[in-house]
Amino acid sequence: MSSEPSARTRRYLAVWFPWLPSDRLRRQAREGDAPPEDGPPVVLAEKIKGALRLAAVDPAATLAGLTPGLTLADAQARTPTLRVVGHRPDLDDALLARVLEDFGRFTPMIALDPPQGLMLDVTGCAHLFGGEAGLMQTVQTRAKRVGLQSRLALAGTPQVARALARFGPAGLFELGQERAAARALPVAALELSEKDEEALRRAGLKRLADLDDRPRAPLAARFGADFPARLARVLGDEDVRITPHRPPAPVVVDRIFFEPISAPEDIERVLSDLLIETMDQLDQRGLGGRAFEAGFYRVDGEVRRIIVRTGRPTRDAPATLRLYRERMAALSHPLDPGFGFDQMRMSVPWTQILAPAQQGLERETPVEEAFSRLIDRLTARLGPDAVLRFEPFASHIPERAARLVPASARPGGEPWPDLDPDDPPLRPLQMFDPPQPVETLAEVPDGYPLKFRWRRVLHEVTRAEGPERIGGEWWRAPDQRTRDYYRVEDRDGRRFWLFRQGLYDETPEPRWFIHGLFA
Repeated sequence: MSSEPSARTRRYLAVWFPWLPSDRLRRQAREGDAPPEDGPPVVLAEKIKGALRLAAVDPAATLAGLTPGLTLADAQARTPTLRVVGHRPDLDDALLARVLEDFGRFTPMIALDPPQGLMLDVTGCAHLFGGEAGLMQTVQTRAKRVGLQSRLALAGTPQVARALARFGPAGLFELGQERAAARALPVAALELSEKDEEALRRAGLKRLADLDDRPRAPLAARFGADFPARLARVLGDEDVRITPHRPPAPVVVDRIFFEPISAPEDIERVLSDLLIETMDQLDQRGLGGRAFEAGFYRVDGEVRRIIVRTGRPTRDAPATLRLYRERMAALSHPLDPGFGFDQMRMSVPWTQILAPAQQGLERETPVEEAFSRLIDRLTARLGPDAVLRFEPFASHIPERAARLVPASARPGGEPWPDLDPDDPPLRPLQMFDPPQPVETLAEVPDGYPLKFRWRRVLHEVTRAEGPERIGGEWWRAPDQRTRDYYRVEDRDGRRFWLFRQGLYDETPEPRWFIHGLFA
C-alpha cells in the first residue's frame, strides 16, 4: 500500500465515538456481577457555570432520554438509578490517542477529529480489507473489541463523512450519493452557534436542503461571510484535505494476517518480505531509503515502532534486515508480541535519490560504503545517540563552529569551509574544551609569547604566526573579551594554538590559554 495521492477520487472514513469512557470509568463499570450493558445508566458530570451538567452519557442513559448538557439534578429526577462519575477529559484524550495509534493500521493518513472522533483517508486502502464495506466492518469490530461504541460514515470528502456520521444515518455512501444524503441532514450538521442554529429554525430552515435551494448572498449577509463555504463543505462541493497525525511516508507496505503471529522466526520472515517489497518500490522510483520504520500492531491494540537509519541511501534488503536484527537485539524493552501481531507495516519516512551503480568485476565493496555500513551497524546496536559525527555550525567562535550530532541525522544547512590543501591548517585537529590556562613570557605586551609553561613543561617558541583577532558574541553576553590567536612552534617542532584573552586597554592583566594542538 502506498500513501501517495493518486488520481482516483479520494475516500474518507469518519469514526465517531458517541460514548468515550476512559479506562478508569470502564474499570468502574465492570465492577460487580452484572455486565456494563445490564447495569444502571452511567453519565459523566462536570461543573459548567456553577452547575453540574452532563458531559457525556452512555448508551443506556441515551435510551433513558438523557443528553449531554442536561443538568445533573434533572437527570437524576428522570432516572433515580443513575450512576454519576466525574468527568476527566484528560483520561478521555489519552484513550483517544491510543485508539488513534491503533487505528493507524487501516491507513497512514489518519487524524483526530474532535470531539471524540477520528478521520481516516482510506483512498487505495479498502482492497486490503475486502472492499469498503469490509473495511468499515473491520473498523467497527476493532472499536467494539476495545469497548467503544462507534458510528461510521464513508464518503468522498471528510466534511460530508463527519456530518453523516454525527448527524445522519451513517453507513457507506457511493460516489454521487453523498450530496443527496447530506441535503437531508438537519441544520445542526453545520455545527453553528446555538444562536445561529435557533435563527435558522425560526426561519423555517430545518434541513440543509432548505439552505441549498436558497441564494448564498443573503445567507452570507445574515450568518457571516464564511457561511456559504461551510455549507459547501458539508454538502461535499468543497474538499478540505485532512492533516494526518503522522506525516505519511513516501513508501508504505503492509501485511495483514488472518491469524496473529508471535514466533520470532515468523516475525523475521515477514520483516524480510516487507523489506524486499519496499526496496522494489524504491527501485521503481529511483530512490533509496535513509530511515526504515517497522510497525508492529498487536491484537490488544498496542503499537510498537522500531526505526533503523543508514548513513547512505540504500535499497539493500539483506543489509537492512541485518540492521533490524542488531537493533532488536539491543532494545532496552524487547519486542513483546503479547497475544500476537495481526498486522505489520514497513514505511520509509526518509528517502533520497539513488541512481543505479555499476558493480565492479571483483565485487569489492568501496571503502566509503564499507565505512558507512560499519556506522549503520554501530548505530543499530548502540543507539543513535552513541554514534556521533561533527557538523558545521554558523559561529565564528572556534569552540562553537562545530557540534556533535547523531551520525544518522539529516545533514544541516551549513557546509564545511572550502580550504586550500596547500595552505597550512587554520584550526588544529585537537581542541580543548574548555581551553587550558598557560603561563607566558612575551617580549612586548601585544606580541606573541617567547616562552610558555603548560602542564609543568616549559616550551620555547621558535616560530609564531598571528594574531588572528576574534571578537566575542556580544549579543549573547556583553562581557565577552576579545581573543588574539597565535600559531606557534617550539624547539622540538611541536605546534600549538594559543590565544590571549582580552586586550591591554580592556583588562589590566590579560590571560593566556592553549586552545588546541596541531598535528
